[in-house]
Amino acid sequence: MLAYYLRLGVRSLRRNPMLTLLMVLAIGFGVAASMTTYAVFRAVSGNPIPDKSAKLFKPQIDNWGHANGRTSDDPPDAMDYTDAMALMKTGKATRQTVSYPVGLSVIPANPKAKPFNVTGYATYADFFPMFEVPFQYGGAWPASDDTQHAPVAVISEKVNQRLFGGGNSVGRSIDIEGHRYRIAGVTRTWNPQPRFFDVNNTGGFAPDPPEIWIPFTRAVDLQIPTWGNNNCNGNVSPGWKGWLYSECVWLSYWVELPDAAAAARYKNYLHAYAAQQQQAGRFDWPPNVRLHNVTEWLADQHVVPQESQVSLFVALGFLVVCLVNTIGLLLAKFMRRAPEIGVRRALGASRGEVYRQFLAEAAMVGVAGGVLGLLLTAGGVLGIGMVFDPDIARLARVDVTLVALTLLVAVFATVIAAFYPTWRAARVQPAWQLKSN
Repeated sequence: MLAYYLRLGVRSLRRNPMLTLLMVLAIGFGVAASMTTYAVFRAVSGNPIPDKSAKLFKPQIDNWGHANGRTSDDPPDAMDYTDAMALMKTGKATRQTVSYPVGLSVIPANPKAKPFNVTGYATYADFFPMFEVPFQYGGAWPASDDTQHAPVAVISEKVNQRLFGGGNSVGRSIDIEGHRYRIAGVTRTWNPQPRFFDVNNTGGFAPDPPEIWIPFTRAVDLQIPTWGNNNCNGNVSPGWKGWLYSECVWLSYWVELPDAAAAARYKNYLHAYAAQQQQAGRFDWPPNVRLHNVTEWLADQHVVPQESQVSLFVALGFLVVCLVNTIGLLLAKFMRRAPEIGVRRALGASRGEVYRQFLAEAAMVGVAGGVLGLLLTAGGVLGIGMVFDPDIARLARVDVTLVALTLLVAVFATVIAAFYPTWRAARVQPAWQLKSN
């Protein structure tokens, strides 16, 4: 029976090609605008580590107060070296890590090959299991290498391909700025978006994945400067040690806690630590601490661009306008067939059969509009860089999920829009139509 209704729908749509074209265009453009902006919104608002986002926390300690005219009551987004090392030493969390971005020069063993620059992080061994970094070969260095300031490194799949042809290079050594490092592991390509653990340096989105990791303690020994933000509030003593033990904030500190009770205990610990610093005379303001999990931290930092949210709402409004126009076109189309409906009803067709026929016809319009919308969405995703920041625009992709969602939205929206015109058509009185004819 469905095939019969579809054949009737095809005949009806062919009977009024211009009206059919207008409906398809309305649905296609409305769906394309919505799906293009949704592709961007989905990319920037996704959970970068869904398995552990409720267990990973970003501690913040206010080490600035209102000094030098500062008016904000929020603690700095990053942490200073003194506080970070104090928290690492106590080890109150299940896992904890400190990191900062570095830019290093790698010198290949082949004398004919030129040195090249890599970017990555100086961090602790817990970084890798905490953030679920995938490995191709080997793994993270042991925690003992952190305490021993060992010359070890983890490199990316890309760097391994360039230096060792993609083979298992665990145990081999590389020259990083004149120092030999033993390779502990090789990661697969890993670039979580948003880059939640380094929002204060990347803004949440970084086009290139990290290429190298070395122990934080080793980097500090070698006085490797940060390639990220370094914010200071007050005077800084000269030299590396003067900067290191200043109130400058430049470190990203994260902890892993198993449950809400552990998080509450850890926040109490942060408060007690800040109170201790106040009693010692370092802080002259009450303890001011924060503890956000991943999703809370991304929301607090406004990582999802406001323009992507506004664009999505505007596009959905445009889709509603297109559907209202489609309702009017369907109503005009269906009511022009009132004599045909009257004859069918007089011959014994039920209202239910009229409903099924006209909704099947509307579904065909939805499929055609969905196909057009899919083509326009693909073009919109390719050109989205003209509206959004390129680092954000490149995250939007047309995948199987988006294709299926586009077709589903088109068909569902059209069928919903067809309910009122179909209801009006099904209520046509056969006697009136036969009498008028």
